[in-house]
Amino acid sequence: MENKYLLVDTKVLPDIFKKVILVKDLLNTKKAHDITEAVRFVGISRSAYYKYRDSVFTVSESGKSNKVTMCLLLGHKSGTLSRILDIMADNHANILTINQDIPINNAANVTITFDIFNLIIEFEDLLQNIKNTENVIKLDLIAMDRG
Repeated sequence: MENKYLLVDTKVLPDIFKKVILVKDLLNTKKAHDITEAVRFVGISRSAYYKYRDSVFTVSESGKSNKVTMCLLLGHKSGTLSRILDIMADNHANILTINQDIPINNAANVTITFDIFNLIIEFEDLLQNIKNTENVIKLDLIAMDRG
């Protein structure tokens, strides 16, 4: 069976996956000295950690690149797309493509594909900053490729 990657909200995941991510975070931030200390802290076994560590990761964990495609529904107001692109550029998202539809009923669909490898903030924070931009009606994450 071919590997398939999904973006899944952590609210629906079993606790073991969340705990594996927490162990990785403890190790990456040096809040735990080793795997034994980290797994003991979060309450899972070493074998459970080793079983899932290469299969569970956050969106912001990167390989060589992380190409993301998002679809936005934007209110038809001057400067909206420009503000979104500024947020992305300020946080080192590398924009690869932009497709914008003609506004209908004062709203336009915009699809942006970008690389998040060099982001200086968490990916989730970037998305939230974009969602909070004036005239952003909707943001959907369409695809992600961990290159």
